[in-house]
Amino acid sequence: MARYIMEEMPDIQKTGKRITYPKFARIDNASIKELAQRVGDVSGFSAGDIEGVLLQTAIEMAHLMAEGRSVKIDGIGTFTPSLALCRDKEREEAEEGAKHRNAQSICVGGVNFRADRTMIRNINERCRLERAPWKPQRSSKKFTPEQRLTLALKFLDEHAFLTVRNYQRLTGLLQTAATKELKQWADLPESGIDIAGRGSHRVYVKKKVATE
Repeated sequence: MARYIMEEMPDIQKTGKRITYPKFARIDNASIKELAQRVGDVSGFSAGDIEGVLLQTAIEMAHLMAEGRSVKIDGIGTFTPSLALCRDKEREEAEEGAKHRNAQSICVGGVNFRADRTMIRNINERCRLERAPWKPQRSSKKFTPEQRLTLALKFLDEHAFLTVRNYQRLTGLLQTAATKELKQWADLPESGIDIAGRGSHRVYVKKKVATE
């Protein structure tokens, strides 16, 4: 039996209305060993062999996506790589004569996943829900400022830059509060966060460590 909570949605448009949406009350992550064991129990293959195949599949998927291709696995979904600017690189400007970004300035920033309809249908057929007995906190109250900074730095360890929208999703802060707090982090030398770009192209990056 899966549990759900009703999460309050940030009022980005400032309408004054409190809107909620259903969200799984996730307990933990299933490991590859657990997945391999479950497949082994119904397939006749050993869990070790299945785990090895899954790990090698991940490697081969990475090789295919490194060629700029999507990988579609029937019954699961489609994985598509996405590009981003490398850390500490400013966005390319569209004006004529402006500097262009070369290949060395661009990296794979993430992988987008679109679930196969069969996967969604299979989940729905097996999913039995009950409402969790606890009440959710407002998302903006879940973390202290220090915890929010830690979330931002962890995000920047895995991505080239952080946007205000990214920070909203990480922390649950509304747009104005997220923008203000990110600027405060950037103004604080020891925060580890810096600003790159200008105006609508402003993003936040990991601050360079000074070397002697």
